[in-house]
Amino acid sequence: MLLKIPDIEINDLTDDLFIKKQISLSVIRLDKIHSIISGNKLFKLYYFLQQALQSVGTVKILTFGGAYSNHLAAMAYACKLSGLKSIGIVRGEKPPQLSHTLQFCIDNGMHLKFISRDEYAKKDAIDFQENLIREFGECFIIPEGGHHPLGAKGAALIMDSLKEKQFTHICCATGTATTTAGLLLNIEPHQQVISISVLKGMMDIEERILFLTENKANLQQLKILNDYHFGGYAKSKPELFAFMNEVYQLYQLPTDFVYTGKMLFGIFDLIKKDYFPAESKIACLHTGGLQGNLSLPSNTLLF
Repeated sequence: MLLKIPDIEINDLTDDLFIKKQISLSVIRLDKIHSIISGNKLFKLYYFLQQALQSVGTVKILTFGGAYSNHLAAMAYACKLSGLKSIGIVRGEKPPQLSHTLQFCIDNGMHLKFISRDEYAKKDAIDFQENLIREFGECFIIPEGGHHPLGAKGAALIMDSLKEKQFTHICCATGTATTTAGLLLNIEPHQQVISISVLKGMMDIEERILFLTENKANLQQLKILNDYHFGGYAKSKPELFAFMNEVYQLYQLPTDFVYTGKMLFGIFDLIKKDYFPAESKIACLHTGGLQGNLSLPSNTLLF
């Protein structure tokens, strides 16, 4: 696998609402950069994979995630392409029927180990990781979601493709906060990052960002919004699905219900409430993860 940052497609959306509010809104189609390793995943994994591929001998990648983890799916496929062995530590007991995401991981050669949520909470502890190394042998361990300064450094590469557009606001869904941190590492002084948290009660985003950026981020350029999680991670409501279907009908833009759907719902709501001043140029990151929609009942979405 050759590590290469691809060109990024940008879709400018037109809407009477935007005209009325005198703003522009563009969607940064990270979901289209690769059929599998899509969204922000390629960026967050970029420097980890670079290190692993430069290592001597056979390398095993070990990482972490839940049943619907885009990170696990991207890692499984990236390792397959790169000739690397992969191990996924999965949060929760093994279910009777695997999610589409976890089955995809297995189909692409990832060995899965299921552990209890209590055990999973210890995943970053040194003694816990040492036990994993004793079990699986020497491994290159990547934190969940690439939550590490290397992951943020990779996510910062996203901004390189947006420089010429001179957006005033860069908006993204926030899970581990790694992508959010990367954006803050590489924005211009006049820009603001809007973080839409997809986890309920996630109150440590600023602390996470300071760790991820090694205290280099200017938190004055960050706005964190916690009102659009729809009940928590991978939770949803009919209102969200109705919005996602409307967005698809209007713009032929598919979104996922875990990340981008919630982020766009929040941004549209903020536009209606006059959060953004006139002449704002808003960029919304589509961070991929569309395979997560396969877990929904049929006919929930139009796409």
